[in-house]
Amino acid sequence: MSRAWKLGADVDTDQLVPGATMKFGLEVIARHVLEAVRPDFAGGVRRGDVIVAGPNFGIGSSREQAASALVQLGVAAVIAPSYGGLYFRNAFNVGLLLLTCAQAESIDDGEAIAFDARAGTVTRASGERLRCTPIPGFLLDMVEAGGLLAQLKSGPPTRTERP
Repeated sequence: MSRAWKLGADVDTDQLVPGATMKFGLEVIARHVLEAVRPDFAGGVRRGDVIVAGPNFGIGSSREQAASALVQLGVAAVIAPSYGGLYFRNAFNVGLLLLTCAQAESIDDGEAIAFDARAGTVTRASGERLRCTPIPGFLLDMVEAGGLLAQLKSGPPTRTERP
């Protein structure tokens, strides 16, 4: 089970990683993730935790570090009803899983949840299952490889898919 960190709607890339930190390396940037919105986040998040947010997560500038810093902190996934388009692509490119779930905002802060990206479900501790928009297999493969660069370095996929 993963612990949910709940955020509101319209979390932009400047809130995710403040512009003043962009001159530093990813390790330093990660220590400032969401500091204006959730000052307890960077120091309290644990590997495998998830962010649950309202619509339009990741809107704003195209800075890749806004997704990379979450990977650096060990965030397993972000679950929201919608995402900024550039953030969506950057996240998968760096190996961050984004689950699009219309009911994401019903998940409580600190709630224990489980998710199955391939099945497209989020399961609450109560047993209630929330459906997510299916993610194309090539994007899931990219996340499992650790991002686009890691996937390219490892060569072509070895699994075969049946028609």
